[in-house]
Amino acid sequence: MTSAGIIQRNRRFIFSIAIVALAAGISGCTTTDKTTTGSIAPAAGTKDTFPAGNFDQMNEQQLLQASTSLGTRYQSNPKDKPTAIKFATVLRMTGRSDQALAVMRSLAIAYPKDREVLAAYGKALASSGEFEAALDALRRAQTPEYPDWKLLSAEGAILDQIGKTGEARDLYRQALEIDPNEASILSNMGMSYVLSGELSTAESYMRKAVAAPGSDSRVRQNLALVVGLQGRFDEAETIAKQELSPQQAQANVKYLRSMLAQQNSWNMLKDRNKPKG
Repeated sequence: MTSAGIIQRNRRFIFSIAIVALAAGISGCTTTDKTTTGSIAPAAGTKDTFPAGNFDQMNEQQLLQASTSLGTRYQSNPKDKPTAIKFATVLRMTGRSDQALAVMRSLAIAYPKDREVLAAYGKALASSGEFEAALDALRRAQTPEYPDWKLLSAEGAILDQIGKTGEARDLYRQALEIDPNEASILSNMGMSYVLSGELSTAESYMRKAVAAPGSDSRVRQNLALVVGLQGRFDEAETIAKQELSPQQAQANVKYLRSMLAQQNSWNMLKDRNKPKG
């Protein structure tokens, strides 16, 4: 199997643990935290028990508790936009992508032209593997005269998953023109180079992402992944330990070693990454 074949074979694996920038919120539609992908602030004058930006800090038990509470709120009013979007987010994070998509599909019917809903619907579609439909929803959410970097980066991440690398990187560059120091865009660009086997370039982008304002745990874990993919497992584990427990970091690196050992994929990746000349 060629190195390109190995990359393609593991494309879903890499994206499932690393891609970070499918945007659930859009500036101008609701108050969003631009440093945290998909965060949606509570409506003015309300107390929100589950601000979406906190979901990434929750453990599995907390996420399950949040899904139960949000599910109850959603059932009482399925057209409550903030609740439905947050409920769908938690459903995705607990592995229930089909249910999340059903929630967002219903909301998209109720709000067919709402850009925030279309963006969240696109994320739900992408999480369920419906990439073409996801692209359509994200493009309908975009406004060409005032492009939103989150949507550009989100669209790029989907294009990378379906092998349209050149188009994806063009979108990341457009997004970086809007916000040159946004960590999630830089991280997605780095992952794009991972998927084409250009690991040195990938690491360069990932280190820029880690150094950028707003860099979070997911971005730093992406750096650990790229370093590990180059066979520097001790260094990868050291980076991962900054975000995870020593046991989790060790388990992640062990799994990465196992993945790269399959069909001699590590040697193929290493050969692909050697300087030409």
